[in-house]
Amino acid sequence: MSSGSFSEATRILYEGHKLKGLAMTPEAFPLFNTTAFTMGDLDDVDKTYSEKGYTYVRTRNPNRTALAEAISFLELGSHSLIFSSGMGGITTTYFSLLNPGDHFICNSYIYGETFDAINQLVRKCSVEVDFVDFTDLELLRSAIKPNTKMLYTEVVSNPTDVIADIEEIAKIACLAGAWLMVDNTFTTPLAVKPLSLGADIVINSLTKFLNGHSDALAGSITVKDYNLFSRIQEIRMLTGTSAEPYTAWTVFKGLQTVHLRVNKQMENAAKLAGALEASPVVLKVNHPSLKSNPQHELAKKIFKDDNHMTGVLSFDMPDDKEKINQFMNRLRLAHYAPTLGGIRTSLSHPVHSSHHHVPEAERKKMGISYGTMRVSCGIEDAEDLTADFMQALEVFK
Repeated sequence: MSSGSFSEATRILYEGHKLKGLAMTPEAFPLFNTTAFTMGDLDDVDKTYSEKGYTYVRTRNPNRTALAEAISFLELGSHSLIFSSGMGGITTTYFSLLNPGDHFICNSYIYGETFDAINQLVRKCSVEVDFVDFTDLELLRSAIKPNTKMLYTEVVSNPTDVIADIEEIAKIACLAGAWLMVDNTFTTPLAVKPLSLGADIVINSLTKFLNGHSDALAGSITVKDYNLFSRIQEIRMLTGTSAEPYTAWTVFKGLQTVHLRVNKQMENAAKLAGALEASPVVLKVNHPSLKSNPQHELAKKIFKDDNHMTGVLSFDMPDDKEKINQFMNRLRLAHYAPTLGGIRTSLSHPVHSSHHHVPEAERKKMGISYGTMRVSCGIEDAEDLTADFMQALEVFK
């Protein structure tokens, strides 16, 4: 779609609907639930392969192409690949770009299963790994080595919302001749576009906010460099981490309402964070919108306003399992679910889920205690949501 003067919220409804080789114009983009596309004689086969047309489902499929074009539009990238999960996108990219003897630096504030993947998979490939606090830019600079090939971070960390200054980290990576890979799942391209800040690769777990309906498992990577895209695409095909057509079709449908959903979710999170901070029984609230947040000035630099940063927050309660259980049982709206980004507000306990395998000492460094609860805000009425949390917290009084 030509850019014209239309807003992003309008254009996302039209991106990806017109694909090369498809003359159809249905109002709803169709599902191509097929493992292969037929061809004619060998001349037709040669032509199809040379033009990178649709052949076998693991290589290309129109549903993945449509979704990839829409994600590229949102992330201001040139090329996207759609994976069977966010972790599939992360690990496939590692395998595509890192070689034995390379040095890899990851932010020490990181999602638990990314932490596990690095320690259990990347290290096995004889890649040197360091976890560094990316909030300390001097410490990060000092960690750079001649063989450093990639820096990896989330925009805001799971689950404590610690912000990484993507623009400054990108400068460090560039000077080192290394790639910067950024996980934008918590923030989404509606809040920040890491490629425009200097990142080389952006990962999204499409399972979460971008799909938004808790009914599909998928991930994406987005780049501007075609050579990077080609290297990752080849390994994706060989490792079989492509998303299947139905999933891509489902996420593409969910993406049509992303502006309506995610803006509301981010606004709800900011309001709930403020209410929780005012509660005398809450020990700490992690959300960049709060003026008390030590990174609030950085948040104002990165995001457009306090109400549109991330739909996820976390907060600390006393480490009292019995009281935490009572709190959870009193909630009428929010419910426990080991995921995030859906239209209904959900809770997750990092010690039991996302960071279960992370050693306790490392969890504490990340600011995660037994009383830490992650909240992914849905699209409920903000006043209803806040009132529900406040009445449930009464158990701590």
